[in-house]
Amino acid sequence: MHFIVKFFPEITIKSPPVRKRFVKHLRDNLRSLFKGLPFSVQVDRDWDKIDVYAEPNSADAIAQVAEVLAHTPGIAYFAQVQTFPLGDLDDIYEKTKAIWGDALAGKTFCVRAKRQGEHDFSSIEVEKYVGGGLNQHTDAAGVKLKNPDITVRMEIKRDQLHVIEKQTPGLGGFPLGTQEPVLSLISGGFDSTVSSYLTIKRGIRTHYCFFNLGGRAHEVAVKEVAYYLWSKYGASHRVMFVTVPFEDVVGEILEKVDNSQMGVVLKRMMLRAATQVAEQMEIPALVTGEAVAQVSSQTLTNLTVIDSVTDTLVLRPLIVMDKGEIIDVARKIGTEEFSAAIPEYCGVISRKPTTRAQEDRVAHEESKFDMSVLEKAVETRRMLPIDHVVDDLAADVQVEAQSIVASGQVVIDVRHPDEEELRPLQLEEVEILKIPFFRLSGSFANLDKSQHYLLYCDKGIMSQLHAANLKDDGYHNVGVYRPV
Repeated sequence: MHFIVKFFPEITIKSPPVRKRFVKHLRDNLRSLFKGLPFSVQVDRDWDKIDVYAEPNSADAIAQVAEVLAHTPGIAYFAQVQTFPLGDLDDIYEKTKAIWGDALAGKTFCVRAKRQGEHDFSSIEVEKYVGGGLNQHTDAAGVKLKNPDITVRMEIKRDQLHVIEKQTPGLGGFPLGTQEPVLSLISGGFDSTVSSYLTIKRGIRTHYCFFNLGGRAHEVAVKEVAYYLWSKYGASHRVMFVTVPFEDVVGEILEKVDNSQMGVVLKRMMLRAATQVAEQMEIPALVTGEAVAQVSSQTLTNLTVIDSVTDTLVLRPLIVMDKGEIIDVARKIGTEEFSAAIPEYCGVISRKPTTRAQEDRVAHEESKFDMSVLEKAVETRRMLPIDHVVDDLAADVQVEAQSIVASGQVVIDVRHPDEEELRPLQLEEVEILKIPFFRLSGSFANLDKSQHYLLYCDKGIMSQLHAANLKDDGYHNVGVYRPV
């Protein structure tokens, strides 16, 4: 197989040294990501594109390569192509017809050609010749230059012809690692996950800082969505997940801070803690999911008072986005279901929260607060690489796994729908249910209690974790399926 990868337009307008550096980053990122595939992939960079080659030409292998390309920042689009030595116009037509002829049956179409180099024909002449031939010698419904059913694309570069079989949009943005790192304050909700995704897309290595307000269940849920974001969009670079225990901080606020000021004070405490973590990790900026006026603490006045506790740059990618727009992005990137399943752990709920906080009033309330509680929270934080978070969660929740499904047992595939679709689980004479892990806790109670269920995922970690959680909830008809 052969894919041509085109760069995000903002990369192409950079100065030659910067463009070269960005393209090298993208090539290296792709090489790193492709190492996880069960076959070798060659990645070669050129001035205006990257070529990706792999020996397997099966639908499964093509889908796995395309999955990586579709979720790697820095790519405007990528095209699956067949490459031939360049011949005359008739040869170009014959090569194109062999690839596209059957697909045009009953469809309107147009031909679009791009050309580089010196040739005896122009791009328009190629389009007319090939389009005319396809119109006459296939069962196409006719040529339609505006909004056709199918656009037949080709690129002619010097002595080569690339006939494009399929073109797919990429993420855009900059290659990961081309920008300085940030520490994202992630709660697992729609806002913080989308803001983290947007910084990843912009080429920023995004670490995660989680303030635990809701105990182990909350931590499990947030680690899952952070791991998903990293593995889906940022796995070319290792990042850290930091957990700061904040229950005692919340308790101190509830006990000593005036009700109307609690929300602003809590956000200030989080910024203070995140600033210390970022400084120790040598990270120059923080990221939050705040949007203007979405909740009471996010008025411009309150944000100004909140930010006054730190000299570290605070980025807010969602600052002017509506909630509906944020949820649309969450749906597009696959985090909507995660976030919808996470309860709101707001920590403090004010009956009449201030929307116009005053620095001196907030400072007066904070003078009652024992800052040693905050310092202890920062000192007792836990930090581990993002690719170890699931292992860490599952370390103390082992459930017996079996490699063979017994008669009458039902297998539940708990993988994310994207993973399940890419590598479907196939077992002969075994009933398989597809319930993603973020829906499992709510769905399991509705299943037949007389059945015994085995949870399945690729690595066996998420299935172990959720089987243990179900057993903790009183379900004993659950185990883990782990094929050899």
